[in-house]
Amino acid sequence: MAIEIERKFLLASDDWRAEVYRSIDMAQGYLNDSQSLASGAQNSSIRIRLEGEAARLNIKSRQLGASRQEFDYPLPPEDAEALLALCVGPVLKKRRHFVRHQGHEWEIDEFFADNAGLVVAEVELASLDETFAMPAWAGAEVTHLLRYYNLNLTTRPFSVWSEAERRATDAHGENTCL
Repeated sequence: MAIEIERKFLLASDDWRAEVYRSIDMAQGYLNDSQSLASGAQNSSIRIRLEGEAARLNIKSRQLGASRQEFDYPLPPEDAEALLALCVGPVLKKRRHFVRHQGHEWEIDEFFADNAGLVVAEVELASLDETFAMPAWAGAEVTHLLRYYNLNLTTRPFSVWSEAERRATDAHGENTCL
């Protein structure tokens, strides 16, 4: 069983752009929706992703927060195209940028369409207590805020968020993962 340990942050500046060593465009959709997970009707998110010329099927446990089960498998791109047409809700479009910072690879997702303007950075860790150096361009941590999960962006996109939600200063009214 694979465990993903990942922390997610807003960006405090665009300084990260000078450190990008690779970028890739992605399209991803889900075969289930956030309401199914929230109600307990389903125990995992099922994602289809096209990333450049490659494609993946990804299943993540319903458990939210920095650590959860993750299973990831390659798919033929033609199958992924067909599966994306079956997805619930819109297909997310984003560009993933890769940045190395003091021994860790950061993935910075820049979203498009209804989520244009949203940019988040993620760092994967080997354990929950692993320490890492925070880049100066990393801002507020949003790992625990449900609205920043990609699955939730399909049903409530960034374009409808308030300014407080966009800055992650309104957490008192939202279900969190902690």
